[in-house]
Amino acid sequence: MNPPASDRQVSGTPVRTCVGCHRRAPQGDLLRVVCEESRLMPDPERRRPGRGAYVHLTQECVSAAIARKAFGRALRTGGGLDPSDLERALEQLTEPNVGSVGMTTR
Repeated sequence: MNPPASDRQVSGTPVRTCVGCHRRAPQGDLLRVVCEESRLMPDPERRRPGRGAYVHLTQECVSAAIARKAFGRALRTGGGLDPSDLERALEQLTEPNVGSVGMTTR
């Protein structure tokens, strides 16, 4: 049996689920976030080691994920996580004329 159309990769592009809104999107449309020393760190190049969580590059999705503690569950960490680095990066990445720096697909 074939997987549902929403679960299939689109033309070879990996599909991930946003931890904020739970919508599936191509990996290149989402920001990868990792945990380093109890801090949420953005990983736009998707190169940092460890488990990653994906989120849309919008304040709504990031805020929802932080409020629901979705990053902790997705990253399988036990304690609280400091979102300040992620929030700072979100502001920089969403400034006008910046667009989706580092958010390209390979």
